[in-house]
Amino acid sequence: MSEREKKYTTDPVCSGPPIYTVKTECQDCYKCIRECPVKAIKVEGASASVIPELCVLCGHCVNACPHGAKQVRDDLPRAKDLISERQKVVASLDPSFISEFDGVSPGGFIRGLKMLGFWGVSEAALGAELVSSQAFRLLDESEKSVFISSSCPTVVQYLRRYQPDYAKHIMHFMSPVLAHARLLRQHYGEKVGVIFIGPCIARKKDADDHPELIDVTITFEDIRRWFDDAGIDVSSLAETKGDVFIPRHSNEGALYSVVGGMIESIRGQKKKALHAQFIAFSGIRRLKNALRGFEEVLPDGNLLLELSACFGGCVNGPKSLTRAATVAKRYRVIRYARPAAPRNTESTDIHLEYPPDPVRQADYTEEMVRDVLRQVGKYSEKDELNCSGCGYDSCRDFAEASLSGKAERSMCAGYMRQLAQKKADILIRKMPSAAVIVDNELRIVECNPNFSSIFRKDDPDTDEPMQLEGMLLTEVVPFHEIFRQVLKSGEDVAEKNLRFHGRILHGTIFTIEKNSLIGALFEDITMPAMKREEIIKRARHVIQQNLQTVQKIAYLMGENAAESEIILNSIVDSFTVKEMEDEDD
Repeated sequence: MSEREKKYTTDPVCSGPPIYTVKTECQDCYKCIRECPVKAIKVEGASASVIPELCVLCGHCVNACPHGAKQVRDDLPRAKDLISERQKVVASLDPSFISEFDGVSPGGFIRGLKMLGFWGVSEAALGAELVSSQAFRLLDESEKSVFISSSCPTVVQYLRRYQPDYAKHIMHFMSPVLAHARLLRQHYGEKVGVIFIGPCIARKKDADDHPELIDVTITFEDIRRWFDDAGIDVSSLAETKGDVFIPRHSNEGALYSVVGGMIESIRGQKKKALHAQFIAFSGIRRLKNALRGFEEVLPDGNLLLELSACFGGCVNGPKSLTRAATVAKRYRVIRYARPAAPRNTESTDIHLEYPPDPVRQADYTEEMVRDVLRQVGKYSEKDELNCSGCGYDSCRDFAEASLSGKAERSMCAGYMRQLAQKKADILIRKMPSAAVIVDNELRIVECNPNFSSIFRKDDPDTDEPMQLEGMLLTEVVPFHEIFRQVLKSGEDVAEKNLRFHGRILHGTIFTIEKNSLIGALFEDITMPAMKREEIIKRARHVIQQNLQTVQKIAYLMGENAAESEIILNSIVDSFTVKEMEDEDD
């Protein structure tokens, strides 16, 4: 095996499924799960990766990931190698190129591709015209049948895997891209190289599944990179006489790149009137609801559903430069397309079957689901917030994903928040220091028993100690100005020795949220040495046993765990130093 072949089989950037995860970049945000219409994501060890056998390659996760952890397989090296190895390599150009490269003439684009080494450039729209012509004949010869277009590979994958009952309605035709590849090999021989260029990630699977037709699929993003590497500015290239599409220029097939384009192409045949109805629909996330009740449809004649995964059609494919300005893109395509022309397509076989390939749906009992929910603190329906923080639409969906091994308990933000709060409460209560947290109004948010024992006041009406939470700090301690200064300055740590009722207290005041929330630890440094030794021992125990918990809490709340360790160590250090001074005396 050559070094190049090894790279294609071992390097995840150039091999494997069309979409993969760079684990070091995954930031535990679950946005990819939220955006995935089929939840084909597995979280393991806080890293979210695509499950190839569940994925429909819509590309939503790639565009949604804010950290670039979801990447598309780089097939550009394969394309460059094919150019250098084959005598003739033809570019199969998606018709949406006219909206993608605004300001670039078709001839200039052809010239640029030839400068990269392509022998010729052809429009995949020719394959679309093949499909339209044979679809016209199918509709003409059928009676009261329902058909779904096979043009969009993502829709085909979605129906086969997640709506298998509808797979039988998919037209038994190749996609326009595969049909075009067959046409090119019919014209130029089986040894001609074919590289598809377009905005679609799912077309990479077309090349994987049908290497006898398509050698490599690259995206518009790739071809821009290739032009840049070669120093070619296609917008400045002038057309020459030989810069034309082969074997001919397309006609109405270019309309396939916009929603409803296939329907217009079929209607444009004008061979004779069709007794058929047409519906166009786009957006993979909407397909489930759009197809609801589909089996109840009883058309008077034939019905063709033109379904596209990308809203607006291929002009808004996942690897298009922008996924907006749909009206402007559609307008450019309509202006570019030519009227349909008579042609003979009988000699080109584009038949292809699409058998159902259903995803196995596990059947979990109610008790199994409830058990998972209880593990994340959801004991009744009112506890199910359905906040989608984990990426799933509901808590029950999250529970089922957990049972299937696709989700982890730590993904539940509500559960982790409660867990962090419980551990923080235990940590504060067990801390040997007197601890208090106050807000920006100097109102006590929380304090531990040691703080209450030093600063509490008795209720004159009941002779019981007053609850300090909710009280203003100014009513509890005389040195509240220090808190106000830290709150105003936002400084991280301030340390003071303070006198209070015959005691000397060593206070450490620190910022939790700048200018909003501060905390403080107090130690009575007038205690006997034996008690100080016990405090040192207990403080060290707290550091050792709870540092991991503190770090987790700090991570969830966006703080620095090291500060907590410094504060706890300062308690030990303050007593140790005092002890040494006593010994010197």
